[in-house]
Amino acid sequence: MNYIHEIKYERHPNYEGLTNVEQQLVMNAQQAMNKAYAPYSKFKVGAALLLSNGTVVQGNNQENMAYPSGLCAERVALFHAGANHSDAEVVSIVIVAEGDLLKPNEIVSPCGACRQVMLETQRRQTSPYRIVLVGQKGEVLIFHSAEDLLPMAFGS
Repeated sequence: MNYIHEIKYERHPNYEGLTNVEQQLVMNAQQAMNKAYAPYSKFKVGAALLLSNGTVVQGNNQENMAYPSGLCAERVALFHAGANHSDAEVVSIVIVAEGDLLKPNEIVSPCGACRQVMLETQRRQTSPYRIVLVGQKGEVLIFHSAEDLLPMAFGS
């Protein structure tokens, strides 16, 4: 059996494994999540980015009655950062979610489109960034590179 890519991550039962800055990002992501526009799915997602210039960028999912016209929280935040802070690199992103599509003990996982955007964002930078996924009960998964979320990515 051959392996193409080993997925590396850390698992923590709570926020204790996060830096103080990332704990603040969790609060920023939760604030963004609470402002999400999700009248159809009732599934709210929030993201908070820390940029190398110290800026924190929030994003949340924005649904639309014409479903393909909506956008995920991760891409809202990453596209905002790319458009408004193109000289800064992403240091870390924190993603939170709540709603019936996610069981209380599960941790949100970015969709394939978001993973591709996360990876391409990383490839435009000089270094990888941390991806922190936080469950509704506080459990945390930390990835140290977008490549760990999308092995065999388009364009690789």
